[in-house]
Amino acid sequence: MDPEEWLAQDPDPETVAELRGILASGDEAALADRFGARLEFGTAGLRGELGAGPNRMNRVTVMRAAAGLAARLRQDGGGGVVIGYDARHGSERFALDTAAVVTGAGLSAWLLPRPLPTPVLAFAVRHLGAAAGVMVTASHNPPRDNGYKVYWGDGAQIVPPLDAEISAAIDAVGRVDGLPLGKDWTVLGEEIVEAYLRALSGLPLGDAREVATAYTPLHGVGRDVLLSAFERAGFPAPAVVPEQAEPDPDFPTVAFPNPEEPGAMDLVLGLASDSGADLVIANDPDADRCAVAVPDGPGWRQLTGDEVGGLLAEHVLRHTAGDRLVVTTIVSSSLLAAIAAAHGARSARTLTGFKWIMKAGEGIVYGYEEALGHSVGGVVRDKDGIGAALAVAALAAEAARDGRTLTDLLDDQARRYGLHATAQLSLRVEDLALIPEALARLRAAPPAELAGRAVERFEDLAEGVDGLPPTEGLRLRLAGPARIVVRPSGTERKLKCYLEVVRPADEDPAAARAQAQEDLDALREALSAALALP
Repeated sequence: MDPEEWLAQDPDPETVAELRGILASGDEAALADRFGARLEFGTAGLRGELGAGPNRMNRVTVMRAAAGLAARLRQDGGGGVVIGYDARHGSERFALDTAAVVTGAGLSAWLLPRPLPTPVLAFAVRHLGAAAGVMVTASHNPPRDNGYKVYWGDGAQIVPPLDAEISAAIDAVGRVDGLPLGKDWTVLGEEIVEAYLRALSGLPLGDAREVATAYTPLHGVGRDVLLSAFERAGFPAPAVVPEQAEPDPDFPTVAFPNPEEPGAMDLVLGLASDSGADLVIANDPDADRCAVAVPDGPGWRQLTGDEVGGLLAEHVLRHTAGDRLVVTTIVSSSLLAAIAAAHGARSARTLTGFKWIMKAGEGIVYGYEEALGHSVGGVVRDKDGIGAALAVAALAAEAARDGRTLTDLLDDQARRYGLHATAQLSLRVEDLALIPEALARLRAAPPAELAGRAVERFEDLAEGVDGLPPTEGLRLRLAGPARIVVRPSGTERKLKCYLEVVRPADEDPAAARAQAQEDLDALREALSAALALP
């Protein structure tokens, strides 16, 4: 599609003005960036920078995606689509465009009543019996981005081959100014939020409630729903960081609105110290992720997603019975399998992403991924930062009632199962071509050792491992034992590396943790040198 054809169909005066300005300036590089490629629809839906052109998130891109989704749904006989959105730039407009296209295609559409967390949308799909769901969000990406996440009727994100089928249907869509647009969608009321909150009341939370929590929604949409969830469950109201309490699409107090990024939790940690909190909780902007920090001497220690995963798995298994399945991914800690075995439960490992976790089998009582995503109790078949926050608060309150802390519980697990220490190495690039080049170099010349540890097995995930579908990435099994997984991020310009070292159960936990940190630091340095990215 050339720029003039794009201008002729674009309904948005802002992107029309942007593109006309680029054309008038003769900026060929800017044109090539916008029109030399297009955002690819995949299992993460769409995600990219806002702006004009097929390689940007904009109203034309969104309307084409909605039309393709509607066409694919009609192949299965139609059905309704529930649509949610966060508070990012353009989110509400993209949601309204989706509703117009879906209803214009002869399908039903329900629109959430206001900007709400992603887990409310994922819950609503099954609650309403919808055939599909759309969440307009870029989650924790920078302010200039937005995204379009698609769920199917089971309430989980789409997986292959459905993503390719929807992508093909999008490719067949003509000009969006020729699409029939409807007006008769249903705007839901607060009853959908009430239904979600009622469902959370059935989580395995135990009966301890006394815990003082400091909380930040990181300028996102999680605050009101989380406060309501805490109140209904009987927990004291968390103290909320005032500077980050209201939704703000510019995320003015953080460099990246991601609780994993350095500095993102500084304000909530300061509030926790000032307010005498026992626990720190942060959601990302669409509240599907949950970060946790606990007191550590005079300061605070942010727990890794794997540490929270191990603690919540044990908590859920203590408070449930029967045939239970707990699930994590191949880049997460290997600890979960040991915990499951000790509690007489089943465990499974999947490819990265909750779309795979929730497809692992029947009887899932808990699933997590190390990137701060948790699903507790099966209420939501996706990451749920609100439900996870409740479960963490319940666990902390239960420990406090017994005169213990979450750190004590981590030490207990180290003594019982060995210390499973994990870390990440994330290498951000401007040129995405650098990522496949780095992986190709590693495939061509796999290292014989890293940081003094022999590489005992080198596995290409693109060939399929452990009975899982092929995926782009590499896994290295090292002596020690230790493990490294290297893969491209599905949503950001990053090469992500996941490291794990395991220390024996008979070691003192503090000494084991210190040694593991040295080992992880050495592996990070050696791996970074081996990847040779600028």
